Amino acid sequence: MTSTSAAERAPRNLLRRAARPLLVLAFWVAVWQLAAVLVDQEILLVSPAGAISRLGELVVTGGFWATVWHSFSRIAAGFVVAAAVGVLAASAAVGSRVFDALVTPALTAVRSTPVVSFIILVLMWASSGQLAFVISFLMVLPITYTTVLEGIRHRDRTLLEVAAVFRIPFWRRVPAIDVPAVLPYVIASCRVGIGLAWKSGITGELIGLTDGSIGERLYEAKLMLSSADVFAWTAVIVALSFGFEKAVVAALERADQRLSLGRPA
Repeated sequence: MTSTSAAERAPRNLLRRAARPLLVLAFWVAVWQLAAVLVDQEILLVSPAGAISRLGELVVTGGFWATVWHSFSRIAAGFVVAAAVGVLAASAAVGSRVFDALVTPALTAVRSTPVVSFIILVLMWASSGQLAFVISFLMVLPITYTTVLEGIRHRDRTLLEVAAVFRIPFWRRVPAIDVPAVLPYVIASCRVGIGLAWKSGITGELIGLTDGSIGERLYEAKLMLSSADVFAWTAVIVALSFGFEKAVVAALERADQRLSLGRPA
């Protein structure tokens, strides 16, 4: 009877967890609708129905998907390269205090410098087509480096000493001890870095007026005073960022689970 009641409670709990975000979403959509009614100016604030309608018009066009791919490919590539470089740099910093001393101030400066400054510099040095990649890379790199370095420094010292005593080879120690200890920090950096990559990358496209990009579409919406286009493209950016983050984090968490079970990732 206990197992039956537990089986009955499981669907209810699942339904409750699914209903909560939907209710929150419904609340904010209602607030948006109320604000649109009070403003009563489609140019200033489009209604939820108007934004969804405009998004439906965009999705069925080939130009929409070409624009999405243009921005997604560059921003995702900037994030992936920054994550890889950040992990490698953090690994090098653990073994060399000189490297850490040289790199940390530079990355601190990058993290503190306004995005607009980098956008202007990139426009002076390269074409606007490289903006999203370069800006995303620069914004994610300091986060990945700092977070992963912290994770490496917090590895279990006891396990490291045991590995040293028994002379476990480096190629066996890394997947058995190092990666499981650092992977949660990598996941944490991805959760923060992906959102920042999209914000900064789209900002670069908008300011640099990158041809065929989402940023350019937002700029055109501003010129045409089309709040429907602004909301529609903003929804696309949020969806892409959310989906990309979920995919990356899910892959890393699965690798973490496999390592914890003693199986190769």
